[in-house]
Amino acid sequence: MTVKIHPSWKEQVGNEFDKPYFKKIKQHLVADHNNGKRIYPAGSKIFNAFDSTPFNEVKVVIIGQDPYHGQNQAHGLSFSVQPGVRVPPSLQNIYKELQADIPDFKIPTHGHLQSWADQGVLLLNAFLTVRAGEPASHRKIGWEEFTDEAIRRISEEKENVVFLLWGKFAQNKEVLIDNEQHLILKAAHPSPYSANNGFFGCSHFSKTNQFLTDSGQAPINWQV
Repeated sequence: MTVKIHPSWKEQVGNEFDKPYFKKIKQHLVADHNNGKRIYPAGSKIFNAFDSTPFNEVKVVIIGQDPYHGQNQAHGLSFSVQPGVRVPPSLQNIYKELQADIPDFKIPTHGHLQSWADQGVLLLNAFLTVRAGEPASHRKIGWEEFTDEAIRRISEEKENVVFLLWGKFAQNKEVLIDNEQHLILKAAHPSPYSANNGFFGCSHFSKTNQFLTDSGQAPINWQV
């Protein structure tokens, strides 16, 4: 696996690629491949979040867990799926909240969130790979050490970033973030199992745009 990420990110986390834990990640992925396991997303998309949203352009961070483990779904952006793929249930609920929160938002027929990433929304999964059909299969191979460092770098090197922490897993990342320099918004996960416990009605998207505007940044156009 050759790591190719945006130069601005390489400047921030490039040292991680030479650490023992990262070499173990590579070894694990090679072993899975040699054993005939299909891994998502495709190798060229593993670092898509870092390629799509350069470090100096990050304004919002949305933290997910695993990539989708179904065929043709994952492409390296949390909650997003490739064009032509059915919109997953959690993203359907995100769209419902957007419709309630943002005037004139129309629920899309697709789940491709590339336009968010292009505007400075880092769609970051804590674990960057998964075996096909095996959710959580790569949770213990070292990815979290890498993505936690990415979150730390954003917190330490930037100002006025909005972190959207949905669900307990994402909220555990709060310890990595300086809440005096950044805005942290927390709610239940948008999964059908928990969305009614505080995700619906959280108004995170309008709150994000208000904070960005107040800090002299352009708001996000959430329509995709």
